[in-house]
Amino acid sequence: MEKVQGEMEIERWERSEEISDAEKKVIQETWSRVYANCEDVGVSILIRFFGNFPSAKQYFSQFKHMEDPLEMERSLQLRKHAQRVMGAINTVVENLNDSEKVSSVLTLVGKAHALKHKVEPIYFKKFTGVMLEVIAEEYANDFTPEAHGAWTKMKTLIYTHVTAAYKEVGWAQYPTATL
Repeated sequence: MEKVQGEMEIERWERSEEISDAEKKVIQETWSRVYANCEDVGVSILIRFFGNFPSAKQYFSQFKHMEDPLEMERSLQLRKHAQRVMGAINTVVENLNDSEKVSSVLTLVGKAHALKHKVEPIYFKKFTGVMLEVIAEEYANDFTPEAHGAWTKMKTLIYTHVTAAYKEVGWAQYPTATL
């Protein structure tokens, strides 16, 4: 990822950039194909996420000891979580033209994960990166450079709003959280 000079190594995609109307349309069109298979895509994203970042499983008592991707794929709890994740993303995508709704949804997600689940916010950055990888691979024909640029802004939007919610609730670990 590209670093912005003079900003103490803050990664460029952590700063929220405006998503244009054309980019919103690209995101919504791409997402409509993804969401048609939301459970399977969501499961693929979670399996890749947990494979790449096994420490993230510590927050999930139902499947934190699972190592085998096939076992994870068959897990009803993992499938249910995949559906919730994809449902939240769908709400954001459907409401990209309503910034208050987007902010509201992502604030609720952030606060729940900060206060109830005690999930380190860095995992959202990792998750959105994995989400982008999986969508780009599974929908390669639809994932043009234009779509990739739009989705990069989308993952930034998600991460920025969620981490803002962490800051709002006074998440003490936020500034120094690392994996």
